[in-house]
Amino acid sequence: MKRKVLSLLLVCAMAAGVGACGSKENGASAEGNGSNGTSSSGKTRLTICWRDDGTDMEKNANYRQIMDAYEQWEKKDQVELDLAPINADEGNYFTKIALQLSDPGTCPDLICEDTFQLPNDTAAGYLTNLDEYLKGYDDWNNGMYYETVKKSVTVDGSVYGIPYCSDTRGIWYNKGVLQDAGVITEGEEFAPKNWKEILDACAKIKQNCPDVVPFWCNSGVASGEATSMQTYEMLLYGTGERLLTDDGKWLTKSEGIQSTLQFISDIYSNGYGPSLSLVLNGQAGNTSVREYLPQGKLGMSMDGIWATSSWKEGGAAAWDNYENEVGFAAMPTSEGQNPGSITLAGGWAFSVPEKSDQKDLAFEFIQEMMKPEVYIGAILRHGSISTRTDVAENTEYASQPFFQTATQFLETADFRPQDEKYPVVSTSIQQMVESVVSGKSPEDAIKQYTIDVTRIVGEENIAQ
Repeated sequence: MKRKVLSLLLVCAMAAGVGACGSKENGASAEGNGSNGTSSSGKTRLTICWRDDGTDMEKNANYRQIMDAYEQWEKKDQVELDLAPINADEGNYFTKIALQLSDPGTCPDLICEDTFQLPNDTAAGYLTNLDEYLKGYDDWNNGMYYETVKKSVTVDGSVYGIPYCSDTRGIWYNKGVLQDAGVITEGEEFAPKNWKEILDACAKIKQNCPDVVPFWCNSGVASGEATSMQTYEMLLYGTGERLLTDDGKWLTKSEGIQSTLQFISDIYSNGYGPSLSLVLNGQAGNTSVREYLPQGKLGMSMDGIWATSSWKEGGAAAWDNYENEVGFAAMPTSEGQNPGSITLAGGWAFSVPEKSDQKDLAFEFIQEMMKPEVYIGAILRHGSISTRTDVAENTEYASQPFFQTATQFLETADFRPQDEKYPVVSTSIQQMVESVVSGKSPEDAIKQYTIDVTRIVGEENIAQ
């Protein structure tokens, strides 16, 4: 109860100025779901909520997946869908959905849940434990879902969502730039074995292509989780360390943290990174993927597989022949130690709210949306990695440039900690990284990080 109250207070504070949830204006049913689970037509009403990213709804991957599943559902004549998308950026979506989940009068029956937020919502009591439902879901139990991806929806041994998209990260590189710099020859792929080889490549680019930014990684608070996950944690995990020890204590000072921050410091102190005006703003990720890399102004970018969605025909930065102009290298471990490379995987899941009054029906519909004949179209629209092993072998899916490589990265994938304090600690990570990028020494940044995390989790939860 204490966790629920604290979580709700935090959410309400975040929501100031965001606007009310559960109104027609933001796409949710004005009536809410609550105890009234029947529509005016007499059908059972199933309320579904997801984040509307502002694209044309007919092209929205979530909307199309919902409607494609509904059209073939044997219960279509008995169930009426109440579609309740929330038009908001990612941060405000978390705020709004948490407010809805906390109130039986506005709680939907099925939601799209970022696996980053899932542990926090689970701790608050907002999500249904799906263990009993999964006993009868054959696809879950017979290898149709990647075991590594299952970890992202598991908290304390129980499952709270069905993952419908995942992603992996690596190093995108402009082949022309690396060839001009003498890092690789024509026809050769860039395959760094350790961090030193990345820094050596940066030095060659700076020397031989002075107008090109050698290396780009998300580095500021404005980039949010992209800084925490695909910069700091990609590096930290590559040292063999994790954010928490095996006994659940938070690491705030260690050799791995020192090495991670030193690598970031080396990038910027040597002039290998972009200017601070470019990298310390919320559009940094788009700038690197949509402008600098395609235009030959960037050598390497630590980013995810979703970048290809911008380069495809009709994408935000359509790039002719991109599949031959760029390469996608695995991020090596710090010194090339086993397993040789590392990636962080994230993604989204379908979850059933604890206050839903249509839990059984919601889980049935999740299974419908995840049937291969529906899911293949959805995952192609998402531009993300399939969470189903059978769909990953589909010819249309597997033929997408770089997707087989990105899927192989799942073999060494790890995830953010399934800890309810992580979203708050993540902000401290972003502040630490930005301070180093801005000139603070790794040692001083670590001292401040230790103070901040101790305040968040309590001294008894800090590794000594």
